[in-house]
Amino acid sequence: MTNFAELRRQMIEHQMIARGLRDEAVLNAMSAVPREAFVPSELVEFAYNDAPLPIAARQTISQPYIVALMTSALQLKSTDRVLEVGTGSGYAAAILAQIVGQVFTIERHKILADSARDRLQELGFDNVEVLFGDGTRGWPSQAPFDAVVVAAGGPDVPEALLEQLAIGGRLVIPIGSEMHRQSLLRIRRVSEDDYQQEDLGGVHFVPLIGTSGWQEERSRQSTKEPVTVTLAELIYQSSEHFGSIKEVNLDKLLKRIGNSRLVLMGEASHGSAEFYEMRARISQELIEKKGFNIIAVEADWPDANYINHYIHNTSPDPLLETAPFSRFPTWMWANKSVLKLTHWLRDYNLTVAENNHSVGFYGLDLYSLNSSIEAVLNYLESVDPETAELARVRYGCLTPWAKDPAVYGQLMLTKQYKKCEKDVLATLRDLLKARLNYAHADGQRYFDAEQNARLVTNAERYYRTLYYAEQNSWNQRDQHMFDTLQSILSFRGKNSKAIVWAHNSHVGDARSTQMSARGEFNIGQLVREHYRRSAYLIGFGTDHGTVAAASEWGGPMEVKQVQPAHIDSYERLCHNVATDNFLLPLTKPIKPALRKRLLAERLERAIGVIYRPESELQSHYFYACLPQQFDEYIWFDETRAVEPLNRETSKGVLETFPFGF
Repeated sequence: MTNFAELRRQMIEHQMIARGLRDEAVLNAMSAVPREAFVPSELVEFAYNDAPLPIAARQTISQPYIVALMTSALQLKSTDRVLEVGTGSGYAAAILAQIVGQVFTIERHKILADSARDRLQELGFDNVEVLFGDGTRGWPSQAPFDAVVVAAGGPDVPEALLEQLAIGGRLVIPIGSEMHRQSLLRIRRVSEDDYQQEDLGGVHFVPLIGTSGWQEERSRQSTKEPVTVTLAELIYQSSEHFGSIKEVNLDKLLKRIGNSRLVLMGEASHGSAEFYEMRARISQELIEKKGFNIIAVEADWPDANYINHYIHNTSPDPLLETAPFSRFPTWMWANKSVLKLTHWLRDYNLTVAENNHSVGFYGLDLYSLNSSIEAVLNYLESVDPETAELARVRYGCLTPWAKDPAVYGQLMLTKQYKKCEKDVLATLRDLLKARLNYAHADGQRYFDAEQNARLVTNAERYYRTLYYAEQNSWNQRDQHMFDTLQSILSFRGKNSKAIVWAHNSHVGDARSTQMSARGEFNIGQLVREHYRRSAYLIGFGTDHGTVAAASEWGGPMEVKQVQPAHIDSYERLCHNVATDNFLLPLTKPIKPALRKRLLAERLERAIGVIYRPESELQSHYFYACLPQQFDEYIWFDETRAVEPLNRETSKGVLETFPFGF
């Protein structure tokens, strides 16, 4: 059973306190009100997500932080009488009712007004009155109000709401000339005719519909908005358009990348072919024209090592029992787009001497507990049988769970994990102590063994922390990926230059997304902090098409339709640009007007190996600031699913090697 009390505690800590909200009365109210009671039953599991959720009448229940922020901005006292415009689910009214003496709330959708009234009564909020009506007119018979809060965005501040404020009263309302983008204003009535106004920052709310708001059928084109260049037009003017990946000219992109030592390239989904193919095209030019010699990807070290052996015409460890890329999701790397790149890399390496100019292919991830244990033991068996036997004993505590390591975290219940933690660390330390002796015989093989031993150590910690509420397994994983990248760069020498392939959520700077509010960082943030201007971060996006994904972890791959992007997302904005494919520089050069307008946070979509179109807003969107997250954004309006390799599509060993089919 879901522990909602714990989720509320985490919501307050990571979504509110971490963002600097310290209003004790508001935090106590957020802790007391069960948000799960105000969301549709099918979305209860997402009740405490840091995002808005859909409710009836095509409306939303606001993001928890926004509810807390607006409530705090009202500067409430326990004796206040408060008017809320836009009841919605009734959640914000319940928060207000925990703090003040009386709440009056107006909702223009009768289905929402009725259901909120019933829900609030059932939960015992007897100091809330709900009215079905036009909220832009206020509630004259109950005025004046000490505070008024409006949960929808209008083009102007309704005069009726200003008039119904008591002297000293505060009005908090989103206002903006665009229907779905506003600034949050706090207006204080200081006298009969005087008001003071503060801008609290950019927000995204549903339109305020009513006599003094937007008209029901009113479009953006028919508003009072002055005639100006739209944001989509600015993007069109600032971007480089192309018809296909094969014909795109990347010279300007390479010039923008300049002397960067690292180029990180993302993807908006793990199953879209265009993202793989464009990254391959860019990687090839970086290798040929700028001397990059490392491709490091969001894959496990032993699996990627098969590709590394293939492109260097060497043999992988014959004793490894596990076939490469056999772990879910197999299609993420065992697909035709990646296979084509491996053939190109092999051909390229044949043209250069086996030195720092040859390109290596490496895995950054840490899920391959079983394969990495095998690799360490096989290596030690060949160079130091006595140490191999000791390592076998030490790894013994992990062996029962190696093929299903997520179960390992349950050991914390018996505290057996403490012995495993000590033993796997001891094996890594022994390898590091013997570095000179082992590496002298074969530096590449020693490096492989060292990285596998490090992976086992970090994987043990990662799977264990999945069961600790206070610890962040995401951070464990991305720290491992960054440390592995650092090790690869060091191994390849001071002139090494690396290309990283991973999801946008790993590559984009986490400080510019809502991940940061949860205390999460990622490899993009760590790279920027360490390498600063010597790193170039590229994100990818799409609006619609097909994607290879599963419906649940471990499930079969399906080809699914990607839903058109949410109206408040960067993806919808890019879809409105009058070209299908483009490269958009976000740091240099970029028009100041474009950068300024892009800085306001919007939703951004992230599809991993799981895709749930039925709950897309909750499962696959988060807030981000695109021009601070990436240095470049590459857009494909329509994308297609990657084509997986399998026994049916394989025609022969040579065509599908090194994927083991």
